[in-house]
Amino acid sequence: MSTATMSVSQQKAMPAADRIVLVLLLGFVAALQVSIALANILLVATLLGWAGLCIRDRTLPSAPACFAALGAYVVLTLVASAFSVDPAESFIDSRQLLLFLVVPAVYDLARGSRASTVADVIISVGAVSAAFGIIQYGVLHYDNLGQRPQGALTHYMTYSGVLMLVICTAAARLIFGSRDRIWPALVMPALVIALALTFTRNAWIGACAAVGILFVLKDFRLSALLPVILAALFVAAPQGLLDRLTSTFNAQDPANQDRFAMIEIGARIVRDHPLTGVGPNMVPRVYADYRPDYAVNDVNPHLHNVPLQIAAERGLPAVVVWLWFLGALAVALFRMFRQRRERVLAAAALASVVAMFGAGLFEYNFGDSEFLMLFLVLVTLPFAAGRGDDAASDRP
Repeated sequence: MSTATMSVSQQKAMPAADRIVLVLLLGFVAALQVSIALANILLVATLLGWAGLCIRDRTLPSAPACFAALGAYVVLTLVASAFSVDPAESFIDSRQLLLFLVVPAVYDLARGSRASTVADVIISVGAVSAAFGIIQYGVLHYDNLGQRPQGALTHYMTYSGVLMLVICTAAARLIFGSRDRIWPALVMPALVIALALTFTRNAWIGACAAVGILFVLKDFRLSALLPVILAALFVAAPQGLLDRLTSTFNAQDPANQDRFAMIEIGARIVRDHPLTGVGPNMVPRVYADYRPDYAVNDVNPHLHNVPLQIAAERGLPAVVVWLWFLGALAVALFRMFRQRRERVLAAAALASVVAMFGAGLFEYNFGDSEFLMLFLVLVTLPFAAGRGDDAASDRP
């Protein structure tokens, strides 16, 4: 019996309210690859429905212990907002912290086999999104740096980051799954091709790192396949993609030059504001004050590096807490993987952490709402799966 079949039979036994909230959750997860507006609407509906279930069952929200660092991150963000260059604007920008509610909601709603159903939705919608991106490239001429495939989303960076996370999910099921492997095998080529066609180097790096860690987890010798796969893609790639790839190693490339400038800018900001930074969303406001002469752009919305951006916006303590979160999460997921508990979902979550961190050294993906929400869903799923299908089984 497939995961989807089991999920349907279990949903029939669920109370109507629980079924409705679960459908809202699945709709929210699907919408993350389609429309941020629709995803936000469904997220609010899901959270309201989930709050109603908690009131009905007299339970309090909870989350795995490894997510405790997110609470400290919230506190430090609010402190940074209070000491911001423009506190009002920083507090408004900090509303993104509400997205962290995805963790306890998924932890409660995606219990047991429902977690695998959520992963099914992510892979299936990702397949459609990848096909759309390929059509954009081949038919609609989204085939250059000025106009790249972006799927149904609003920006190619968001699209490539989301595709990267879907690849993590599909690859984990393909490598470690004992069943339901045909669909991931069929959609993986489309996902890889669509990601390649976005011309987005940070997502290429993140996806390679994620697949590499999955190969190592399966069998260290499989890591030798990664350069073979990359070589095959290199041979088959069109000239535009090859030029984009080789530009990575060109220090005179304008984009690379501007990245070096952003590192210097971030370092200068942190030097002047080490404890609380300049405040959330304040880097563009002070950019000109720290901009070196060799910088290409007059201003950038962020510093294209997650730890550097966090340090500049929120201070060094916030970076330490963010690294604590990733470290605690990775340790918990690896322990779960080694104990063979929810192995496929744990592997997908581990790969997502590696992909986010690898790509995040070259792009501020942790600040991208669609990417962040999908990332939080994926890293919460293995813990939710371990709670079992019966919601009352571990409630007081």
